[in-house]
Amino acid sequence: MTEKPEIQLPEDKPLEIAGRTYQSRLLVGTGKYHDLMETGHAVEMSGAEIVTVAVRRTNLGQNPDEPNLLDVVSPDSYTILPNTAGCFTAKDAVRTCKLARELLDGRDLVKLEVLGEDRTLYPNMLETLAAAEELIKDGFKVMVYCSDDPLLAMRLEEMGCIAIMPLGAPIGSGLGIQNRYNIRQIIENANVPVLVDAGVGTASDATIAMEMGCDGVLMNSAIAHAKDPIRMANAMRLAIEAGRESYLAGRMPKKLYGSASSPLDGTFF
Repeated sequence: MTEKPEIQLPEDKPLEIAGRTYQSRLLVGTGKYHDLMETGHAVEMSGAEIVTVAVRRTNLGQNPDEPNLLDVVSPDSYTILPNTAGCFTAKDAVRTCKLARELLDGRDLVKLEVLGEDRTLYPNMLETLAAAEELIKDGFKVMVYCSDDPLLAMRLEEMGCIAIMPLGAPIGSGLGIQNRYNIRQIIENANVPVLVDAGVGTASDATIAMEMGCDGVLMNSAIAHAKDPIRMANAMRLAIEAGRESYLAGRMPKKLYGSASSPLDGTFF
C-alpha cells in the first residue's frame, strides 16, 4: 500500500502580545457607536479581549464631568489599547502615548498610527518610523499601524515593534483586503504577530485575513456602522474563529478543471 505523503500543517501558536496570551484573535475599537451602552454590548458580544481606544477622542477620565468609557469597558476585564488616531506627526503621536500612560496607571502597551492626510487616512511611514523609534526608547511596547510594504514592516520589527498591523484597505472604507500578496509577504517574513488593521467591511473579509495566516484582525467601523452592531460583533467573532480553523486545517488545492466528489474507481455499473 502506498503511504500518503506527510502534510505539513501550520502550527497552532497562541496569540501572544507583550508577554500575555489571548484566546480571542479579534481586536475591536470603541468609536462610532450610538452610545456607551451599545459600545459595551458590542465589545462583550465580540468576545474580544483587547479593546483599542482613541485617546484624543475618548474620555478615559481626563474629563471627570463626562461619561467615561472605562465604566463600560473595564480595564479589569479587557486589555485597554490606547491608540494615536487623529495624529499626523510623530510629535503628536508620542505626546498622545505619554498622556495615555498617565491615564492608564503607567501601562505601556500602545497602538501607534500616524496618518498622512485626511482623505485616505493612509499612514505617513516616515513619521511612523520616527515615532516608533522614540516610543521604543522610552519603554513603550508598540503595536504599529502601517502600510502593506513588506520592507517597511521588516524595518518596524527590527526597531522593536511588538506587532505589525498593515492596513487591508483605507480606514473605514469597508473594502476588504486589497493587496493579499503584500500581506502574505509580511506574514511570511515576520517574527512578531501580524494583524490586519483597517478596511474590513464584513465577516468574510475577516475570515479571509485569518485564512491567509494573520494572527488577528482589528476592526471598528465594520461593527459600529452595521445596521445591527451587536449581531455583527457576534458574526465577526465567528468569522475570526472559522478563518483560523480553516487556516490550520489547510485548504484543498485549486484546480483548473472539475473533479468528481465521489471516486469513480470500483463503481458497480
